[in-house]
Amino acid sequence: MISQAKPYQDFTIGVVGGGSWGTALADLLACKGYQIDLWVYEEEVKKQIKEEHENKVFLPGFKLSENLIPSNNMETVVAGKDLVLIVVPSHVMRIAAQQMSNFLSPETVLVSASKGIENVTHLSMTGVLQEVLPQLPRKALAVLSGPSFAKEVAGKIPTAIAVAVEDKELGQKIQGIFATPYFRVYTSDDILGVELGGAVKNVVAIAAGIVDGLELGLNTRAALITRGMTEIRRLGVHLGANPRTFTGLAGIGDLILTCTGDLSRNHTVGKKIGQGRKLKTILSEMRMVAEGVKTAKSVYNLSRKEKVEMPIAHGVYHILYDELNPKDVLHQLMTRDLKQELDDH
Repeated sequence: MISQAKPYQDFTIGVVGGGSWGTALADLLACKGYQIDLWVYEEEVKKQIKEEHENKVFLPGFKLSENLIPSNNMETVVAGKDLVLIVVPSHVMRIAAQQMSNFLSPETVLVSASKGIENVTHLSMTGVLQEVLPQLPRKALAVLSGPSFAKEVAGKIPTAIAVAVEDKELGQKIQGIFATPYFRVYTSDDILGVELGGAVKNVVAIAAGIVDGLELGLNTRAALITRGMTEIRRLGVHLGANPRTFTGLAGIGDLILTCTGDLSRNHTVGKKIGQGRKLKTILSEMRMVAEGVKTAKSVYNLSRKEKVEMPIAHGVYHILYDELNPKDVLHQLMTRDLKQELDDH
């Protein structure tokens, strides 16, 4: 665990994941003066960051700090670190955690900035980490989430996010490590709620993109976002999350951003589907991951298992995996049995 007496500037930090978000967060920390070891999968990305101080594959156009040291060696990046930030696609979280397992110290604080729900197990990302890394106490696990496009953080655009961790004092330390004048960090103790908000909003963002692709207008999109949040909150409360979390940055904040922002990969996928393109073709043209595609399957199966009503999420699943016509799904949603707006809790 991070020492109480250790000054912030002396913390040793490793970042696992050299995509756009991992690179942006690693550079944020590096610009604060930390020397950051960054694990990247691609040799070309390692070479670009090392020689040109730019990640041209995933975050082009931004000069990266010289304090950012790329590596393809997991041991170099995570061994002996006070804090490790993991920012990998949700479907490779288990593999990355397994690769880290032999090198992580039981004293290391592990912060996840990945958003998703594992398909087969329906575990959150910290759930996967706990299963693969039992040597790490739960109190040493934290989650970073909120409305934050990587390009805007890299461009030092004012951003606010939440860090969730059970231990209040540790949360304040992590808050201090990441906070800058353009990156404001709030603390939370609701790990589950923050993770669910960050994961399920990607499914709703695909739905919002479909609405925009069909050119249905602002009324439709506003209703979709609002009812989508109802579904996220409904699942979260059922699983034990704090309902107030979904009114915050990791809830409605992240949902609004991802459902309306042009930089959202999930919204982009949905928009192209609404315009009549096939999912397989869309994904073949993307190098970066749209998490909502895989999470849609997790949410569909999890909600059915838990008997939680999530018609929008189910509609997205059927559009993606059963190739239902989006207009037919919309008609089904609009003609369901009429009911009161608010849930009982």
